[in-house]
Amino acid sequence: MNADLKKLRRKVAREAASLIYSGTEKEYKQAKLKAAETLGTHFLPTNLEVAIELDKIAEENEGVARKKRLIKMRQEALKTMKILKEYNPLLVGSVWRGTIHKESDVDITIYHNETTDILKVLENNNFNILHTEWAAVTKGGRKKTSFHIYAESPGKVKFEIVVRGQEEVDEIEKCEIYGDSIIGLRTHELERLLQENPLKRFVPFKDT
Repeated sequence: MNADLKKLRRKVAREAASLIYSGTEKEYKQAKLKAAETLGTHFLPTNLEVAIELDKIAEENEGVARKKRLIKMRQEALKTMKILKEYNPLLVGSVWRGTIHKESDVDITIYHNETTDILKVLENNNFNILHTEWAAVTKGGRKKTSFHIYAESPGKVKFEIVVRGQEEVDEIEKCEIYGDSIIGLRTHELERLLQENPLKRFVPFKDT
């Protein structure tokens, strides 16, 4: 890739990241298309290139406060995972990776076939249920459904808890943004992380 094209792709990635950071766009695909249109080009960066720029923007704007919030969000995640311990909770998303920004919530995946059980547990532990919805995706010719719970913890941290079928507990998915496997953190792994290295990041690129 020549220098001019590389520079242009980075500009588009930066613009797309700005759209996501500001909340103007939520999806990477739409952000990239709008950014390319704004800059008058058809060259689109990869999702990873946008993610790297988004991480830089968050660091530039939030600095030390970002690190403090990451620790708080990981602590809240641990409390919630202990509440949901019998459902094999897995911390994923930006709180797992350590790439949060001001609009981030805590993403936890759990495995259970009765969604009402999960709602009862959360409500009994003083979570405010904001919204719920079913989602369906087709991957590898196989249709998968999941139940999404949007909630706020007693500590005023926003969560998205995704309930998947128990038969999916050992499946590892590929991340559409970073291109690597979504390994996440189990409860005991997160607890150890908070004791030993609470700011550790899990990203497939070198931190600058």
